[in-house]
Amino acid sequence: MRLENILLDHGSGGLFTQELVEKVFLPRLDNPILSEFGDSALIDMGPWGAGRIAFTTDSYVVDPIFFPGGDIGALAVSGTINDLCMRGAVPLFLSLGLILEEGLAMDDLEQVIGSIQAASCSAGVQVVTGDTKVVPRGKADKIFINTSGIGVIKNGADISSSKASVGDAVILSGTMGDHGATILASRHGLAFEGNLKSDVTALNRMIEALMNAVPKDAIHTMRDPTRGGVATALNEIARTAGVAIEIDEGNVPVKPEVKTACEILGLDPFYLANEGKCLAIVDEKAAESAVYSMRLMPEGRDAALIGRIKDGRPGQVVLRTKIGGCRILRPLSGEPLPRIC
Repeated sequence: MRLENILLDHGSGGLFTQELVEKVFLPRLDNPILSEFGDSALIDMGPWGAGRIAFTTDSYVVDPIFFPGGDIGALAVSGTINDLCMRGAVPLFLSLGLILEEGLAMDDLEQVIGSIQAASCSAGVQVVTGDTKVVPRGKADKIFINTSGIGVIKNGADISSSKASVGDAVILSGTMGDHGATILASRHGLAFEGNLKSDVTALNRMIEALMNAVPKDAIHTMRDPTRGGVATALNEIARTAGVAIEIDEGNVPVKPEVKTACEILGLDPFYLANEGKCLAIVDEKAAESAVYSMRLMPEGRDAALIGRIKDGRPGQVVLRTKIGGCRILRPLSGEPLPRIC
């Protein structure tokens, strides 16, 4: 049934977003590059005498704009850098588009721009172009940011969701659900024991260490499990590659405070957003070296092998539970927490 209006669910990154892309965008805009559905587009610049580049764009509308572990500025820089990294690119340049609401405190804007400066300098990328618009009070919510990014693909790197193969190892670079739980707690003034904070960070140095630690052709797929969480990202990989994925719940790292928040609020950490984590699908012979290389970096110290690519029903993700049962992990349906990034 065709809906007459856009719903919040269409921005969830889950089933409604997939339906919007397939029924509205692709019939009008499709081309071989767009239809890969990667975190960034991989463009061969050979006809223009250059190599391959990765190109991506994302918009950030998170509420609140300041939260434990980061703010909308750090999120905008790190998120776009991570989208480039997921194709094996070295991030180089960013654009910065700002939509400001009339009345935004100048101190808040300066703090956000300071975070953008710190995050881009730390990651070794430059903001090289930008644009600012101001809309009347009530026509936006404080500040919205769009960042686009360009990176170069290293020779030999060939990373795509379609390359996940039976027997491959599934690796998660750290604890699951930190960002989603933090935003939820901040938005509603909830207090949980422990040090609950967002995992927002750029992953380019950890990805570089990973790519240097294993043969270049051993890394088949990488995705950052942002909106829709780990469950939705795994489903996207399984559907694109036409494979089945089996995850061992006991091996998936989750912080105690995130578990507590999910138990109290009735949420599933597999569907909470992450902003500094990576799913890597690698050749099983390189799995141990891949996990070891991630753990040597601060942003990958909790990396774990959480599952395998299986010869099962194409597109299906199965979770083996801690008590010995199993359940199907489906893509996110519904929008439990809008404006998460």
